[in-house]
Amino acid sequence: MPPSIVVVIREDPRKTHRAVEALRIALGLSTGESPMTVVLLGQAPLLLSEDLETIKDVEILEKYLPSFKQLEIPFALLSGSRSDFDVDPEFKVSELSEEAIRSLVADADRVLVF
Repeated sequence: MPPSIVVVIREDPRKTHRAVEALRIALGLSTGESPMTVVLLGQAPLLLSEDLETIKDVEILEKYLPSFKQLEIPFALLSGSRSDFDVDPEFKVSELSEEAIRSLVADADRVLVF
């Protein structure tokens, strides 16, 4: 069984390019056989919002977002944050409790944190 991967992004995409770069790295990791989930914490759910104007490196982000939709890469957000960030409904998003996110990260074989 291939190792599971969790990519945690907690950078504010309005303040640093690291959030978009982390998403690009996650997309590259998703092409293998390993199951992967992207966890968006803090202001990171803005990466999936329908209003991207304030995001650093938005032109790069806009190139990669369609692939996340097409590949149905799963995202996990804290419970209640989907509506707070106006997340595009075309993404495969689960809202999880803090405990469920901790378990997801703890149970993963590989974890990358940005």
